[in-house]
Amino acid sequence: MLGVFLDRDSLDRGDLDFSTLDRVLPDWRYYPATTPDQVAARIAQAEVVISNKVMLDAATLQQAPRLKLIGIAATGVNNVDLAAAATRGITVCNCRGHVTPAVVQHVFALLLALCTRWPDYQRAVREGRWQQASHFCLLDFPISELAGKTLGIIGYGELGRGVAKVAEAFGMRVVLAQRPGTVDALDGRLLLPALLPQVDVLSLHCPLTPATQGLIGAWELALMRRDAILINTARGGLVDEALLADALRRGALGGAGVDVLSLEPPVTGNPLLAPDIPNLIVTPHCAWGSRESRQRLVGQLAENILGFLSGTPLRVVG
Repeated sequence: MLGVFLDRDSLDRGDLDFSTLDRVLPDWRYYPATTPDQVAARIAQAEVVISNKVMLDAATLQQAPRLKLIGIAATGVNNVDLAAAATRGITVCNCRGHVTPAVVQHVFALLLALCTRWPDYQRAVREGRWQQASHFCLLDFPISELAGKTLGIIGYGELGRGVAKVAEAFGMRVVLAQRPGTVDALDGRLLLPALLPQVDVLSLHCPLTPATQGLIGAWELALMRRDAILINTARGGLVDEALLADALRRGALGGAGVDVLSLEPPVTGNPLLAPDIPNLIVTPHCAWGSRESRQRLVGQLAENILGFLSGTPLRVVG
């Protein structure tokens, strides 16, 4: 069987071991990246295709008559036309849970940076302000503690649970949002109108779906406390980015840490990349990118192929 990996460099920086993939399927064509006009030719003879973010739409799948398995090198599968794949009898498998330690760590890296204001203090030291201070310490930026604060979580899957566990270790109170798009409350979870006014921190961990597109907009931001912090390591489309930027500028929100934008990379710009937004940290969708996380991803891709070949496919989507 021929395997094609369309965008290997999206996860590999020369620091990963691909021997598990090579053992389950010896015949591979690895491509560092693939542009839309190259996809059809590259998968034309493939029976297994791995893609992280390369689009595999219905028209493209029609040009791959031998294709049997699509392995998504991620959890989200919005780059694949699942209905078209099902119609053609193509199995689609994703990867799950491999990023949890890395993303949970990143959530708290963003949150702690915003609460301790260490980027501001580091800049102050580099600018010589501490050296010129009249006292032994510099306290120019307000510092807040996590202990005793309330953390609201939207999306209580593996990532949300991981964040809640660490939050409790910091002494935070955790409240959970009812899943967007559902009607009946579950396990004491709160509707957003009840949850948002009481949280000091809101962390997003839900997928991007029609029900969650623009989930945090003008109405939701207005419900949040003026000193609340928003953390988004899920998907950029969950938040109205222009309104978030405006809320931060007006002091209507205490801060925000985001690792995701609505268009990535932001080749046409983004409201959250403006240089004048206070108390905002933007990182380049790297929360998932620890070496350990990426190596677990390779292992799951191999497991998915092996499971498919043995007749017991794993992590099937759709």
